[in-house]
Amino acid sequence: MRYSISLCYDGSSFFGWQVQPGVPTVQGILEDALGKLLRSSISVTGAGRTDTAVNAIGYVAHFDAPEGLDTEALGYKLNAILPPSIVVLKVSAAPEEFHSRFDATKREYTYFLHRRKDPFASHYSFQCLYVLDTEAMDKAAKMLLGTHDFRCFQKTGTDVKTSICTVTEAGWHNYTPSHCSVTHFPCNEGDYMYFRICADRFLRNMVRAVVGSLIDVGRGKMTQDQFAKLILPPNDSRLDLPSRGDAGESVPGHALFLSEITY
Repeated sequence: MRYSISLCYDGSSFFGWQVQPGVPTVQGILEDALGKLLRSSISVTGAGRTDTAVNAIGYVAHFDAPEGLDTEALGYKLNAILPPSIVVLKVSAAPEEFHSRFDATKREYTYFLHRRKDPFASHYSFQCLYVLDTEAMDKAAKMLLGTHDFRCFQKTGTDVKTSICTVTEAGWHNYTPSHCSVTHFPCNEGDYMYFRICADRFLRNMVRAVVGSLIDVGRGKMTQDQFAKLILPPNDSRLDLPSRGDAGESVPGHALFLSEITY
């Protein structure tokens, strides 16, 4: 029988979601925990890869196991033996044909950035002390909307059938973190920002490369026109297409959250 499992994880101690030999991964830790509790080898399929240090909230996976499991008790036991960096939100029976990856219709990522030195933000936010034109960054972000070929933001050497994605939301937002609003830690308008992007699918390293390129726009290292040329029309057959090397550097993974998956 098929079961779905939703969970959150702090990616800082993991080499991403997918199992890799010799290093800790979220999938590997979860499969080990399920195997111990169910006393059999369990294979878990996730909604998609997350890179090293990337975090997730509401991540969804599925696995097959004997019918009749007490899913509430299983969730409780999993949380008891999993490390503090992984929290199971819910385990539930799923339709036999349910697939956590292929049935997802939308994924949302959120990237956090702070523009002043802050010891309380650095674990989950990227410190960027450059002077930024945030209006230009947001205008460039809106160019991502629609169906495009995003190969310029894909990790070099990735083997996928298509680099076409449909982006439905992309933009920068100011916010006030809780430690500023609850305590007396100093905070000015624009000190803390997050970038949110939603799409039907994402390429490997895509969000981090997009954010790095948008920061280059904000710094004046890249014009909005140059950024626009990185967003290719679907099925563009030109021979002189830009490549990953024409986009900005990828920002660190610790400030990135896979924040929602929609089915």
